[in-house]
Amino acid sequence: MKAFKIPHTDSIEELARFWDTHDLSEFEDQLEEVVEPVFERKPETVITLHLQPQEVEAVKRVAQAKGVEQAALIREWVLEKLHDHATLD
Repeated sequence: MKAFKIPHTDSIEELARFWDTHDLSEFEDQLEEVVEPVFERKPETVITLHLQPQEVEAVKRVAQAKGVEQAALIREWVLEKLHDHATLD
């Protein structure tokens, strides 16, 4: 039986083809424990926004009509305005 090596590639397609035809147990001798996080989210900043009750209700109605969360809708609006003013990097 031929001993395979785990491919060293960033190609998702290549890795998918490889793992479709192999089992992780075939490579126990090639595995190593990773103690540090491999994937980390970039930190986000949270901003508190003060709205009048009628404004909150209006946001709720629009968000429901669009089928999105209120925070996602507000973020979309902020990004649209920033894009309009070309202030994003």
